[in-house]
Amino acid sequence: MTYVVTEPCIGCKHTDCIQVCPVDCFHEGANFLAIDPERCVDCGLCEVECPVGAIVAESELAPDQFHWLALNDDLARRWPSITQRKPALPDAADWAARTDKLAALMR
Repeated sequence: MTYVVTEPCIGCKHTDCIQVCPVDCFHEGANFLAIDPERCVDCGLCEVECPVGAIVAESELAPDQFHWLALNDDLARRWPSITQRKPALPDAADWAARTDKLAALMR
């Protein structure tokens, strides 16, 4: 099992989770974060730190969220590792209320 970054992270990119990860399994893209499932040790510390509820245990993913597991795996291989906390994106509050974040990124 691993933990997975899901849609609520898009456009917000809070990095509270980075501070508590004991194995530095987070990777940073322009608009959100990804977890490397190979490095994740399933401790769950990141899940409770995420202020927007974007991190979910793999076993808790709804069927329509399974694509997030593959996406995190793919992006973690391409994006650089992030080990230091950074401020959230400037328009994070605006993005927090959106429900179509992934679709908005694909436009």
